Amino acid sequence: MDTGQMIADTIERLVAERGTNPRAVALAAGMSPTGVRDIITRKTKNPTFANLQKIAEVLGVEVTEIIGGTSAERPPIAIAGKVGAGAQVPVFDAYEKGDGPQVECPPGIPPHGVVAVEVEGDSMEPVYSAGDLLFYTRNGHDSVPSDVIGHRCVCEDADGMGWVKQVKAGDEPGLFHLISLNPGANTMWNVKLNWAARVRLHWPADLARKK
Repeated sequence: MDTGQMIADTIERLVAERGTNPRAVALAAGMSPTGVRDIITRKTKNPTFANLQKIAEVLGVEVTEIIGGTSAERPPIAIAGKVGAGAQVPVFDAYEKGDGPQVECPPGIPPHGVVAVEVEGDSMEPVYSAGDLLFYTRNGHDSVPSDVIGHRCVCEDADGMGWVKQVKAGDEPGLFHLISLNPGANTMWNVKLNWAARVRLHWPADLARKK
């Protein structure tokens, strides 16, 4: 049984045990009326950790009960280092390989080929805060795929500095604008990037379980 099905079955069981229904749980969790039902029926195959946390609170359990033993069965993800959100950080050499901290693999994320980095700085407030973890997968060692344009990305510039920014096309081919979401932070114009990868998952600092 895959992780998504185990989560769906656990939520369905907990809802039934409490004598309620998926719609009532979804509304109490601040989700759409069909949000919980969509998870149970697998229409939503990869529910976010934030939604699972809200569902757990409504059902009166720890979120670990919903994700079950899956995290223990899956290898943890290494935290590669820090990524700048306003601060200049040479992120990717922060730790010797294998020596850095690790975080348990979130539900819905494959444990292989995924990297985590920790946010430093406040240029992406209020979306990403210092200490939050971002998970991403690089499609190539030296590439900026077209599908990252317009999205929030982890990226490395030509000077080896790591950033989390919204990436937009620059004024010339091969150059990119790195947009800050915080109105008080500076946007970086026409930057050359070694690579960029879209953020797949954001885990707030107080939810991440570091090892």
